[in-house]
Amino acid sequence: MNDSVFKKVEKKTNVKKDTILSLANKLKSSNFKDEKVLTEVIDELSGLTGREISPEKKAKIINAIKSDKVPNDIENKW
Repeated sequence: MNDSVFKKVEKKTNVKKDTILSLANKLKSSNFKDEKVLTEVIDELSGLTGREISPEKKAKIINAIKSDKVPNDIENKW
């Protein structure tokens, strides 16, 4: 990802590039088919961004990830 994507994310979420990269490194070896891991990641991101995620939305996110329905090209989402 290039710096412009990080800047857009930081502007929308107030989460710094270093924090994002640190979290990404931590998650590299995680099993994203494991619902417990996904729940922990969602909760951590929710805390970082200060945005609460409803249980329904969390379930939708987890199902999308487990079903491989997450776009590969997130750079164009912002």
